[in-house]
Amino acid sequence: MPLLRRVFALFLWMLLGSTWPAHADVANAPGANLQVTVITYGPGDTYWERFGHIAIELRDSQDGEAISFNYGVFDFDEKGFLLNFARGRMHYLMDAEPTAVDTGWYVQAGRSITRQRLAFTPEQAAALRDFLLWNLRPENARYDYDYYVDNCSTRVRDALDKALGGILKTALAARPGSMTYRQQTDRLMSAQPWLMLLLDLGLGPYADHPLSGWQEAFIPMALQRELRAVQVPDGHGGHSPLVIEERQVSPNRVQAPPPQAPDLRGPMALAGAALAMLLVIARRRVPLLFVLLAVTWLVLAGLAGLLMLGLWTLTSHHSAWANANLLLFNPLAFVLIPAIWRSRRGVATPRRVDGLLMLQLLAGLLAIVLHLLPGVVQQNQPWLLLALPAWLALAWSLRSACHVPR
Repeated sequence: MPLLRRVFALFLWMLLGSTWPAHADVANAPGANLQVTVITYGPGDTYWERFGHIAIELRDSQDGEAISFNYGVFDFDEKGFLLNFARGRMHYLMDAEPTAVDTGWYVQAGRSITRQRLAFTPEQAAALRDFLLWNLRPENARYDYDYYVDNCSTRVRDALDKALGGILKTALAARPGSMTYRQQTDRLMSAQPWLMLLLDLGLGPYADHPLSGWQEAFIPMALQRELRAVQVPDGHGGHSPLVIEERQVSPNRVQAPPPQAPDLRGPMALAGAALAMLLVIARRRVPLLFVLLAVTWLVLAGLAGLLMLGLWTLTSHHSAWANANLLLFNPLAFVLIPAIWRSRRGVATPRRVDGLLMLQLLAGLLAIVLHLLPGVVQQNQPWLLLALPAWLALAWSLRSACHVPR
């Protein structure tokens, strides 16, 4: 069933339930009968599952009916889905289904399931229920997805905060987060190293700003952690924990992400030094190998530059804008390929190629200066350590081309 029809069918079913006098369900149960639980699902094996998932469960304590509401549904059949995805204009949907159906898939997939029952008053529980049912309507279910600021976890966070009267945001915004967007991305994607490196390369300075606990709750597991420390009025002039019960109902059976982001500086520095040495040695001894290595580097650098430039100028992926890595990898690399090919015969580089090489080295120097300036937050040290030795070795090799024996 198409997703919009599925959402509409469930919403209609819940509304019709209110016309059955012998059956008290979540849609029309009094607030005193509603139990509010946050269900957090751990990361999965597939790359789009590495950030985990989260949902709000409303349970009618009278008859045990439990409905799980989540904001993580997208429709591949949507017109222009792939183009919208590439441009950063993704449309996601809210969905709801019986909790047993929702959790069954995660159990089978081996992903952990943790339940946190929350201390909502009857009025707050009813307000949350009314908001979720309103949000579930077909005309309200779709929203513009953003990886970091508007996703399945931030929508759950905002719905809880709305029902709690702003208590959640006040508490979480006052606490510093443990990592930046970049660090969380690298940590969670570390099981897929090449994809992690591609994402890290494409992230601009936006991804390196310090986060509050409120902002870091874009990660379901971070929101789960933050909820444990929130206090709410107990109705007697004091405060009590928002989470009144937490238990893991299904263990994790897939590879868990590391607690910290990997430090890429060492490996990337070694890779940059190794590539530079290979370029220098091959230029002297195996010209054909030098050509293959250099052309591969230039093609990859040019493609990376086109990708970053496109993300900045043609898409709504604001986390990729103003990326300083464009100074290290840019489309000008393509212009150097003919000179590399001619260098195998010891032909001196044309004056314009010398100018391009000098321009690229100055761009690398500018990237270092920008990184050292106070107030510049982009953490691109790994890419500086990779790119600069390679560009220096390439420049030296081309400048010395006319002195290489044929």
